[in-house]
Amino acid sequence: MPEKPKSATTESPTADVFKGRHPSASEKAWAEKTLAPTLDKAAEKPIGAPTGVNLDEHGHARFSTISGVPVRRLYTQADLPEDWNYDKYLGYPGQPPFTRGIHASGYRGKLFTMRQFSGFASPEETNQRYKYLLQSGGSGLSVAFDLPTLMGYDSDHAASEGEVGKCGVAIDSLEDMEILFDGIDLEKTTVSMTINSPASVLWAMYLVVAEKQGADWKKISGTLQNDILKEYIAQKEYIYPPAPSMRLVVDTFEYHIREAGSTALQELAFTLYDGVEYVEWAQRRGLDVDEFGARLSFFFNAHNDFFEEIAKYRAARKIWYGVMKDRFQAKNQRTWLMRFHTQTAGVSLPAQQPMNNIARVALQALAAVLGGTQSLHTDSYDEAFALPTEEAARIALRTQQIIAYESGVTQTVDPLGGSYFLEALTLDMEKGALDYFSKLDAMGGMVKAIERGFPQKEIAEASYQYQRASEAKEKVVVGVNEFVIEEEPPHTLYIDERVAHQQSTKLKALRARRSNDEVLRTLDALKKAASQEPAAGSNGNISPANTMPYIVDAVRAYATVGEICEALREIYGTYTEVSVT
Repeated sequence: MPEKPKSATTESPTADVFKGRHPSASEKAWAEKTLAPTLDKAAEKPIGAPTGVNLDEHGHARFSTISGVPVRRLYTQADLPEDWNYDKYLGYPGQPPFTRGIHASGYRGKLFTMRQFSGFASPEETNQRYKYLLQSGGSGLSVAFDLPTLMGYDSDHAASEGEVGKCGVAIDSLEDMEILFDGIDLEKTTVSMTINSPASVLWAMYLVVAEKQGADWKKISGTLQNDILKEYIAQKEYIYPPAPSMRLVVDTFEYHIREAGSTALQELAFTLYDGVEYVEWAQRRGLDVDEFGARLSFFFNAHNDFFEEIAKYRAARKIWYGVMKDRFQAKNQRTWLMRFHTQTAGVSLPAQQPMNNIARVALQALAAVLGGTQSLHTDSYDEAFALPTEEAARIALRTQQIIAYESGVTQTVDPLGGSYFLEALTLDMEKGALDYFSKLDAMGGMVKAIERGFPQKEIAEASYQYQRASEAKEKVVVGVNEFVIEEEPPHTLYIDERVAHQQSTKLKALRARRSNDEVLRTLDALKKAASQEPAAGSNGNISPANTMPYIVDAVRAYATVGEICEALREIYGTYTEVSVT
């Protein structure tokens, strides 16, 4: 879009001070006596090319977040609702609506868990990296799985060729999970596993390893991502259609209860509404929201737009409190609390001038901490090239530690609370997310919306608009579309085909020494359960058709990830995405 010419009829650049607001007398005086003469002398200039998103309809400079949300030059009381007051809109940390945090003392009692999303090549090599990170001060582990594992294939399957160990660790069987956590006390180390479609299988392997260590299942802790709806919306690593996939998620809810005790706005809305959908499916099974709701947690990104990200997390807590209390009538106050893990935005870390990514990650991590995250992963600066080198992983961990121990931001709760800008952004985030909720409710829920392609189309359009603005230099990306230099690429971690050969050799040996009759028996039992319609169990028992006990049995028999997922494919089939055009 070409720059619009200014004319005598162009609206005054100070008009936005009065439009749709009720500024105080002193703000009006400031706008007329201080701001207007300043703008007459020197007009505001956009950050980036003076075209497209950087100009308003009158040709004046326009400023906006990464998500395209307009940003005012100054925020005052006039940008908040006229009835705004501390008790009604903000409240205190540890009290509803939890805008300022779920813990009354913030990080004073316990710092956020410092995780590093790590996993590469073989279980043996990843085990050594885990021990290195824990020795370097990490306080939790986060498992990155390779693509074959994420898609439910063994390393020796034809579909795995060229991908074994490349984007994470290859896990084929219980044997690999035993190697992965060898020498790591699972009762004392929290573990997060980023996996969705085969989540129940990998969780079963983790539980059996803990069992073999002599750990009490009630004492192990961590997070299973298990967010299959996200796969249909964004990442596309799904196996089965949405409905049976949701059944498997609810199976893990029920089993745990009984046995073991985009744009920022789109990310907020779709992530929270995914949570709503999981709760509704669990209730249809007959589960009590107060039995499983307190165990739910969320996974958010932290992008570059500092204040927008902080507002997103604050709004999320407030919305989830309202959803659990009012929509689902939860009585347990722990069920009202929204806990979340944050990962810095790998998509924001370009290959050009990769050392700049250290600064980007630091800002993103700081936003997550100021937003009150319970757990944090910082990406490595070489993310765009390969899995992180040991040095890059250490710098990413040290970034968290500097924020925690040197910056001072963990000493007080919600230090930016009360900022006119931040409070206005938080309220706008809340309103926008609830508007999305209304649209999704009208469609019959998230599964129905996914089948129609609604969230996929919304995200695709937002991604296109950002890419267009970036290519037009309306959004500046340092080192990519401005301040460009020629430089040598960094040293990266290279995973060769040796890993695939090693995993295939292990699988061959495993299948030769295990009881294959027992594997077939457990897989047949799993298929029988999966083909039945689950219903609420009675007398405190799980549904007889819950797949989790059968998956655990198959894992104990050393059935592989691929064999278990193939058994479920036979029952549920596979999913083909709908067009979003």
